[in-house]
Amino acid sequence: MSEDLRVQEFWRALGLPGIIDVHTHFMPANVMEKVWGYFDAVGPLTGREWPIHYRHEEDVRVEHLRGFGVRRFTSMIYPHKPEMAGWLNQWSAEFAEQTPDCLRTSTFYPEESAAAYVAEAIESGTRVFKSHIQVGDYSPNDPLLDPVWGVLQEAGVPVVIHCGSGPAPGTHTGPGPIAELLSRYPRLHLIIAHMGLPEYREFLDLADQYSTVYLDTTMTFTDYTEAATPFPRDQVHRLAELQERIVFGSDFPNIPYPYLDALEGLTRFDLGEPWLRAVCHDNAARLFAID
Repeated sequence: MSEDLRVQEFWRALGLPGIIDVHTHFMPANVMEKVWGYFDAVGPLTGREWPIHYRHEEDVRVEHLRGFGVRRFTSMIYPHKPEMAGWLNQWSAEFAEQTPDCLRTSTFYPEESAAAYVAEAIESGTRVFKSHIQVGDYSPNDPLLDPVWGVLQEAGVPVVIHCGSGPAPGTHTGPGPIAELLSRYPRLHLIIAHMGLPEYREFLDLADQYSTVYLDTTMTFTDYTEAATPFPRDQVHRLAELQERIVFGSDFPNIPYPYLDALEGLTRFDLGEPWLRAVCHDNAARLFAID
């Protein structure tokens, strides 16, 4: 059976119309090549190879997702220096215009212009933002971001935020800076990427405390991640308790295994079909108002 049919078989068995994947990467070609170069270098440094499973041209990657039955996906972009976010946002807007099943994605960086281009992005139709605390090496509590968080809170536009200390800790990663951020902006719609690994417990605590905090499943529960950063078994019951605020993410195309592994990993703890339906589709459909 082809890969497409195996993925389709997974969601059809749940009675779903497809999958919504909140954590996929589409970027300008030169930026994507640099990202892939980073992962190529990870293996020799860590002793654990990271082969990019879907290293294809952009149009082929889009068709892969469509073939899998992914109804909506994102173009997670992120800057690592000033004056980069605006250019990425322009590229992402054009990509979403040409790719209607992609939720228009934008990003930001702590700089004087951030408040203006974030407000403009929201006004012109951005559905989700990406913040990468680790790669960007910035504090989410940088004063330059205060007006950004303010407008995002008022607009209710979700932010997928990579803030956990995996795969390697950064200067500003971990639950502490996010707890401080939420104490100041308690109605922010944050989607904690990778469920905050390896600080699973602490980010589950924040989701318990704040009703607009979600967690995405990106790379979690797979054999690849469980071998190095297993989800704590004494926290599995909390996955069920937070069923309505966990959403599926894959990290496509930058994953070192087939797409189906990410879906099959969701079945690891036998949380039931209603949980799988909520995570693979219904929660994100509700969050992003997808019919």
